Amino acid sequence: MRTSSGRGGEGQRYALTSDEADADFWGSAREAEGFFTPLPDEEGARRVRLKGCLPLGGLLKSVGRVGSRRALAGNAWFELLDGAGATMGSYFVNDVTVIDVEPSACGGGLVDLTVSLWCENALAGAERVWDLIRAGRLNRTGMWHELTPEDRHAWLSVALWSREYSRRGRTDAPAGQVFALDGRHIVDRNSFYCAIGEAVNGPGGYFGWNLDALDDCLRGGWGATPPCTVHWDFSARARARLGERVHSEEREVTLFDLLLEIFEERGVSVVLR
Repeated sequence: MRTSSGRGGEGQRYALTSDEADADFWGSAREAEGFFTPLPDEEGARRVRLKGCLPLGGLLKSVGRVGSRRALAGNAWFELLDGAGATMGSYFVNDVTVIDVEPSACGGGLVDLTVSLWCENALAGAERVWDLIRAGRLNRTGMWHELTPEDRHAWLSVALWSREYSRRGRTDAPAGQVFALDGRHIVDRNSFYCAIGEAVNGPGGYFGWNLDALDDCLRGGWGATPPCTVHWDFSARARARLGERVHSEEREVTLFDLLLEIFEERGVSVVLR
């Protein structure tokens, strides 16, 4: 993920920058229709309409080459901007190619570009979460409770890619901190990661989205500093729902018990309540 660029103009919500050089800024756009919608039968492939776009740099060069191989601009960082033009998060995209250009109804010399590109990490369902962050409305706990399993996974992806932006100006909680983990809405793996991310880093917070990532977060630098304590409320309910069998060191345990082992190994005391 990239840090804030501050290069978005008024009303611009997306930007592109070449992956080869930060100085090669490809411009910004007001809308990016289709970025979070994979093409059927082509995982990762996208057809994106950049509305109200001001193309610059390598992207501008490709605009005049539609229909030829030179319309391929290359690889880039696709950035999501807040209202001040700062980067909330970004995705690496491959093979950005201009396939159509027309004047934009947004006026001001802007155009609507249609580009093809490749991005596996832009999950369906993530756009809504980015919009909440941009509007400052991801500001209370439990907003993930009613999401489908797929949308919870998308929620976690945004929590990861927006982590630097969401935690700007904040430091890790000191060692000895007590975190309250609410087990009432933990029904599967993704809901556990949503809940622990929220417990440690607040609404929309990230603290892992798989077992390896959780282990990394427990080493410090992600909001919590071991040794610390987790009060796992309604833990019996969560234990029943996290009863799937998983392999660990040539043995089989429940996911719930494995989570407790990971916490213990990293100096986290878990109080089941």
